[in-house]
Amino acid sequence: MKDYKALIHQWMEDHREEGIRLLQRMVQAPSTQGNEAAAQAIVAEKLSEMGLEVEIWEPDGQELQKHPYFYSPRTEFKGSPNVVGVWKGTGGGRSIILNGHIDVVPEGDHEQWDHPPYSGKIIDGKMYGRGVTDMKGGNVSLLLAIESLVQLGIKLKGDVIFQSVVEEESGGAGTLAAVLKGYKADAALIPEPTHMRIFPKQQGSMWFRIWVKGRSAHGGTRYEGVSAIEKGMKVVEHIRALEEERNRRITDPLYKNTPIPIPINIGVMEGGNWPSSVPDLVKLEGRMGVAPEEKMEDAKREMEEWLKMLGRLDPWFEEHPPVLEWFGARWVPGSIDLEHELMNTLVNQYRSVLGQEPVIEASPWGTDGGLLTQVGETPSIVFGPGVTEMAHYPNEYIELDKVFEAAEIIALTLIHWCGAESVGRN
Repeated sequence: MKDYKALIHQWMEDHREEGIRLLQRMVQAPSTQGNEAAAQAIVAEKLSEMGLEVEIWEPDGQELQKHPYFYSPRTEFKGSPNVVGVWKGTGGGRSIILNGHIDVVPEGDHEQWDHPPYSGKIIDGKMYGRGVTDMKGGNVSLLLAIESLVQLGIKLKGDVIFQSVVEEESGGAGTLAAVLKGYKADAALIPEPTHMRIFPKQQGSMWFRIWVKGRSAHGGTRYEGVSAIEKGMKVVEHIRALEEERNRRITDPLYKNTPIPIPINIGVMEGGNWPSSVPDLVKLEGRMGVAPEEKMEDAKREMEEWLKMLGRLDPWFEEHPPVLEWFGARWVPGSIDLEHELMNTLVNQYRSVLGQEPVIEASPWGTDGGLLTQVGETPSIVFGPGVTEMAHYPNEYIELDKVFEAAEIIALTLIHWCGAESVGRN
């Protein structure tokens, strides 16, 4: 067996500045929704330099709308291309998808940033900028892993499919488009910002809206009316009880460090239109977490049945039941067997590179892994170098050392998963 570990580690050392410049270029290309083309051009250029077969296309909104798992606030994707690079193996090995999203959330109030959000500023071994941790740093780890093997002349038996997709932050339309294009593999790795933890399971989520009815009256005689706000507060408390019930059933040890494994969050409460009137309608909007092995339809059904029980708590709801709607974004849950061979391979290479045991947990948020696993029939693991707590925050940063450590682990994982044909510097 060749000493792949030493070869790859030395390559990363020798190409550190190039990798940092690549990440900086990607961060300096803002890629909020609808503005991904410039960043994707950098990715496509890199894939071409490495000799991969590159496909670039704008997702077909008309086709995507026909799929039950499609969600996006838009149906046209002009200027928002997906980029895929395929490194064909020599044959006889297992294939893998390396999936990362290029889209980033808006930078928010610039006054809360110490440096311009797209500066790619480097201070004390950290790079700052919107998207650097979620998840351009992880994407660069993937690219460095592939490039190290290509330049070292290590030929793999299985295919490596690198995907830089759009729309993850708003529901996964980019990955869904790649699945519908026919991209599948024996397994997938997604370098979301796990802070180097390994997530074999990912929570799903759905957005919901509840309309709560009241009865209007003059504020001076409010006792003649029924406040939809007060009734809405009862609905919120009832949903909190549902959250407690659902989480009581979660016994998976991978959630032992997560206070609420599958939260139900009320993010919007709106009602009333005049200070001197009793409000007759309130709108609640929220996000319902879905357990990794749970079906989204079962979670919906439980919410629907739970709301029907409100009449037992307050007779008002017997004649005026809340109206539940499912709308907007959803992320499909995903799970891979803890004994899956890719899990074993990744864990072993983590130990080899870092000399310690990895932390294995369940993801507290959704990723495109659910779509790859459930729709693309490609079992997926989430593992990446980004700082979990800094995703979507002002002054988002990544520790540059972690980008290269993750790249080494991923490169070795590719060798052991896909199978290596030979080694020899080009």
